[in-house]
Amino acid sequence: MAEYQMTLVDRQRIARDTMAFWFDANGARYEFRAGQHADFVFGSESDNSRTFSLASSPLGKEPIMIAMRMRETAFKTALNAAAFGTKFKVSRPRGSFTLHNDVTKPAVFLAGGIGITPVRSILQSAIQERLPHKLYLFYSNREADDAAFIEELQSMTAQNPNFTLVPTITAHKTVAWPCEKGHINREMLTRHLLGLHGPIYYIAGPSGMVTAMTELLNSSGVSQNDVRTEEFGDYKL
Repeated sequence: MAEYQMTLVDRQRIARDTMAFWFDANGARYEFRAGQHADFVFGSESDNSRTFSLASSPLGKEPIMIAMRMRETAFKTALNAAAFGTKFKVSRPRGSFTLHNDVTKPAVFLAGGIGITPVRSILQSAIQERLPHKLYLFYSNREADDAAFIEELQSMTAQNPNFTLVPTITAHKTVAWPCEKGHINREMLTRHLLGLHGPIYYIAGPSGMVTAMTELLNSSGVSQNDVRTEEFGDYKL
């Protein structure tokens, strides 16, 4: 498997318990399609390897970016403590969670929590390429503070008139929230879409959320051929 050496150059908190990390490819051409993922390895131990979606656009000047919910695991603790300049080995990108070519079919993204990372890459790329696809993002988090990239996503609606953002939170105790509340369901989808049949659906999030959304679409008569999924490790949204 081809490997690239990259250097950790920055980290930032982007939501509650959520960090983004940026890597420089050191002059190498690291080509990937928006929505793909790769393995990141540091050190010589196999336990120091994890797979992450590439959250940056392949077209922009931004360094390679990944983002994650921070938990007390050995890998994430070590990554968060790594000094800038630390070298990482990164695998060739892979994965088919990428935007379809048929511009007559809208793309509907159903993202939960850190499942937003491959979606951010796709949306950024769509803006930069000026793609004509109709794009809808239903973005679910427990509370507003958990929503990574939310301000950036809101600004994308001004940059791309074909993009509709529908954020929702599932914690009922939150009252000062002007958008949708509750888990993504059929009623929420039908309020914002012209119809459930016709779009290509992209589901990204923890396995429970991916299963629930897949079952929702299946029970609504959406063809399995029109559904793409990307599962992340389970965590509390």
